[in-house]
Amino acid sequence: MSVSVCGFICSENGDESSSDESAQSPGAEKCCLASDLMKLCGETKARNKARRRTTTQMELLYAHSGDPDAPPEDFSSPLLPVVESPEGNKELTPAPYSGDREPVTKINAVSSARSPTATERKSLDRSPLTRRRMQERSQNHTDRSRTLDKPGVASPALAARSSRAARLQCVHVAEGHTKPLLCLDSTDDLLFTGSKDRTCKVWNLVTGQEIMSLGDHPSSVVSVRYCSSLVFTVSTAYVKVWDIRDSAKCIRTLTSSGQVSQGDACGGSAVAIPPGENQINQIALNPSGTFLYAASGNTVRMWDLRRFVSTGKLTGHLGPVMCLTVDQMGKGQDVVITGSKDHTVKMFDVLEGAQGSISAAHHFDPAHQDGLEAVATQGDSLFTAARDSCIKKWDLASKQMQEQVERAHCDPLSSLAVVPGSSAVVTGCKGGLLKFWHTHTLRALGEVRGHESSVNDVCTNSSQLFTASDDRTVKIWQVKGCLEDGLQ
Repeated sequence: MSVSVCGFICSENGDESSSDESAQSPGAEKCCLASDLMKLCGETKARNKARRRTTTQMELLYAHSGDPDAPPEDFSSPLLPVVESPEGNKELTPAPYSGDREPVTKINAVSSARSPTATERKSLDRSPLTRRRMQERSQNHTDRSRTLDKPGVASPALAARSSRAARLQCVHVAEGHTKPLLCLDSTDDLLFTGSKDRTCKVWNLVTGQEIMSLGDHPSSVVSVRYCSSLVFTVSTAYVKVWDIRDSAKCIRTLTSSGQVSQGDACGGSAVAIPPGENQINQIALNPSGTFLYAASGNTVRMWDLRRFVSTGKLTGHLGPVMCLTVDQMGKGQDVVITGSKDHTVKMFDVLEGAQGSISAAHHFDPAHQDGLEAVATQGDSLFTAARDSCIKKWDLASKQMQEQVERAHCDPLSSLAVVPGSSAVVTGCKGGLLKFWHTHTLRALGEVRGHESSVNDVCTNSSQLFTASDDRTVKIWQVKGCLEDGLQ
């Protein structure tokens, strides 16, 4: 195949040479070519007229040899537009002759030097100011990456004098994630945080330091639970099981369809949910830590963690199950309460050894007017929060609604939890506000500005309250005194 190559060379003194001295193009053609060369070489000073030189036979024979004896100008890159071959193999080939320029000498070999790509030519045409700004932006990104490699830390919060006497105080702010936080779990000594940055971090609440970061998730970590040295993290259709005693090693991977694999089966590369799988929205453990319940699609899959096998599903919802909580009524009997996008709340009785499809034992009525976001229990009371900004309190013995608050927040509700050591329930919303309600009457006790952006999750241990936000921080709150009389 005969290929037309224009071997113009930008030398250090600004002269151009071509591959054929015998063929002289008109003066207008020379000016056009010289102008093009100045743009590609990034020079603005005046150019001398182009000289042409015939490519020698040795240059053609040893074009790919990298002969050190060859003069540098013999192997300069041809300044022709570059197109990709249709096979998609990224092979660089000169663009066909368009008729705008006079054809030059045809040869049967192409120099191994690469022609400037469209992106490179565009960068050469940028002004010095634009290039400097791009350089500074790149440097800032590098500095930021180095900073993000450092372990996170929970720093003491600076409280205003007016809030030092408040019954609820923010005592620490944990920072370390690079994207919004989505989920939380905690014990009295450890805190677990999941984020859109595809990691789950483990924090020591005694020292305030990040202990480890569990990564390689295929997408955002949307739910996390901890029990007996095992951490369960959810991302897309996978539940990864980590043994934090063994150098934070992923020992199992569970899927929404009931499959189980040894080690890390998702690899953190695939973002799309595989065929036959569904997004897992939330997980919950029973109090004994023997069963895991994973809300996926319209069902909840049950996992026996003693054998790491799926034993069945909880069915009956008409929309995706978004939240759930698990309690134990007796030895070997789990009570699972689920909230769905179908606006309903259901209760399932799971007996020891139950397998297959299990239908709901009770349907709580009246339903919410929008999808459920959070459910929580305290004794015989059930609290539910939905995107309709409504909070409901139910009696689990009679299965009847006792109290409700409509328009509890101006913004959509996102989270709910029972405050430790107090007769209060806390709710968080997309506007960043935290509101507190009496557990008996749902009477408003007060509100605080939790974060400047959305509160995505709330959790508690025996003495502290934790809030996760879009602002990439976790705030740790301490309850001082009784909240029943208000927050101040």
